[in-house]
Amino acid sequence: MAPVPKTMKAVQIERTGGIEVLQYKDVPIPTPKSNEVLIKNEFIGVNYIDTYFRTGLYQNPKPMILGREGSGTIAALGSDVPISLGFSNGDAVVYMGTSSYAEYTACPADKVLKIPDGVSASDACAAILQGLTALTLVEEAHKVQAGDWVLVLAATGGVGGWLCQILRAKGAMTIGTVGSEGKVDTAKEQGADVVVIDRPGQGDVLQTVKDCTGGQGVAAVFDGVGKDTFERSLECVARKGTVASFGNASGAVEPFLISKLSAKNAKIARPTLFNYIYTREEFEHYSTRLFDMMADKKFSVRIHETYPLRDVARAHTDIESRKTMGKLLLKP
Repeated sequence: MAPVPKTMKAVQIERTGGIEVLQYKDVPIPTPKSNEVLIKNEFIGVNYIDTYFRTGLYQNPKPMILGREGSGTIAALGSDVPISLGFSNGDAVVYMGTSSYAEYTACPADKVLKIPDGVSASDACAAILQGLTALTLVEEAHKVQAGDWVLVLAATGGVGGWLCQILRAKGAMTIGTVGSEGKVDTAKEQGADVVVIDRPGQGDVLQTVKDCTGGQGVAAVFDGVGKDTFERSLECVARKGTVASFGNASGAVEPFLISKLSAKNAKIARPTLFNYIYTREEFEHYSTRLFDMMADKKFSVRIHETYPLRDVARAHTDIESRKTMGKLLLKP
């Protein structure tokens, strides 16, 4: 491989705010520390959580390079990278870490995986975070069983699309919400059995849930929207069901009385992916399952658009508009 240069292009923020705080600039290339791998990025994932760090909903020290995952090739290995991981310079890999909005990223070795044969670098990047999020939600936040009715909010989003596909494979019945008529067919293609346009005057989510379940409610609600939908999600869930609130697209859920749950003996989960894949064993277990799904023709990776890294502001504008379908990628 060519020698690693001293500087790179990256997207950095020095303060919180709107898209105007996104700075595309030259910064030093990181040197991999002990047990780290330096990766030359080919594709970089965009996630709604990136906007939380940009706006200040989630706090982090500044300056900060945004980004949670990417794919590319290994450019250098730090000291003490376990031989058991089998990494070499030039390996095609996908990773989950931080500071991926850049030409190069240093990532802990235990959160790096070789991309298996038959999976492209773009698909690996597009699937790794959102696909694993969906898979762990249906296995750990609420263990979905065949025949369960489940409500998925934002069914054509990155996580929502994966949820619909995985739930279909498990034999569950899925009610999916979308924001416009133009997303209905996509939601059905990805596995939603019933689709509701979740806009005033166009669809009644709670009534649809009651109609589909004979008034019983759904076994689980997977809610990545947050503040605007949380109370309704509690209404939609069945007795002994689970509301998994895993995102804040409309803002953070406000405090509520825990006694509300006693009416149905309902459970609330506020999961994060990284606590489900904390160990290398957990990470490899779920990643292997995800890659196996991707090798199955019944599962598809939907990429909304691949943007040049310098156009990151447009990508953030698009993802915040809630008009996208599938994964947004950046390319250095």
